[in-house]
Amino acid sequence: MFQDITLEELRALKDRKQMTIIDVRSPSEYRDSTIPGSLNIPLFDDAERAEVGTLYKQTSVQAAKDRGLELVSAKLPAFIRQFAEIPGDKTVFCWRGGMRSRTTATLLSLMDIHVNRLTGGYKAYRKWVMDSLEFYDFKPHSYIIHGNTGTGKTALLHRLQRNSYPVIDLEGIAGHRGSIFGQVGLQANNQKTFDSLLLEKLITLEHSPYVLFEAESMRIGKVVMPQFMSRQKETGTQLWIEMPLESRVAQIMKDYRPKEHQEELLMAFRRIKSRIHVPIAAEIERSLVAGNFENAVLLLLEHYYDPKYDYTSLLYGESEKVTFKVNHLDEAEAAVTAWLSERHLESSSRGNWKAQA
Repeated sequence: MFQDITLEELRALKDRKQMTIIDVRSPSEYRDSTIPGSLNIPLFDDAERAEVGTLYKQTSVQAAKDRGLELVSAKLPAFIRQFAEIPGDKTVFCWRGGMRSRTTATLLSLMDIHVNRLTGGYKAYRKWVMDSLEFYDFKPHSYIIHGNTGTGKTALLHRLQRNSYPVIDLEGIAGHRGSIFGQVGLQANNQKTFDSLLLEKLITLEHSPYVLFEAESMRIGKVVMPQFMSRQKETGTQLWIEMPLESRVAQIMKDYRPKEHQEELLMAFRRIKSRIHVPIAAEIERSLVAGNFENAVLLLLEHYYDPKYDYTSLLYGESEKVTFKVNHLDEAEAAVTAWLSERHLESSSRGNWKAQA
């Protein structure tokens, strides 16, 4: 027989041993939001779920159950086989820990495949995420990476993360770069997915003496950051990357791959076209249409992004500020890692922070 477990028990089990979490909701529910790291083995596909739901609301509960049984029976061997092929311990969940997860767990137990069932389902998980973020106590010291558009702030964070520095990639979690062109070539996440991924990342870094992340506005694409993350920009150490214009153009070309996304770039540009002096806007559009992307990027930096960034840079008050004047991303990485090593070696000698780098 299957066992019901709470979210707290599930997280403890997952931390101690191999645990595969399986979302048995429909594919569209899973795409909308799920528990990070879970697999999707749906009891019903989207059309079947809609059909059963309609019967439940418009006919009767029994009619919905009967139709559900018909649908499941037809695909039961393949459904069971998918679970049997997954090694180790397994936990299933649905929306509220109700009929779909109970049916799945019961069927699997009859076939001698033991699973746990998450009490409260995804709804309980979502409530835990929202409550945790609302009252989250952010303890690590914050280092916030600043720099004009094209200084490779996200790429720098990726490099630091690969070298085991404690990094939160807010744009990566949002699936958006934060600008009007931010979704080009990416798949933006919704608020529920962003919240879940952010909280899971925060938990992994909660014992770090410091965390690095990029200076972002409250809204990143479709999502809004929690207030406590925004407050870190006011109290943390500001690390400013200064880089020559030509290097920034090259970095943008590498990040955005404009030849692959020409139409998306044009559509995005036309949303801000009216905010740029008419002759300049016309030249940018001509360059984008003609595939002269370097010129378009250069003009956008000079006449749109740099003036905007110069204004926002005045909003950070008296926070500690460190500036790194570099020529390219390799130099930025070397400069920041050297500074962090020195900073945290000194702090360690004073007994404040452990050396990290």
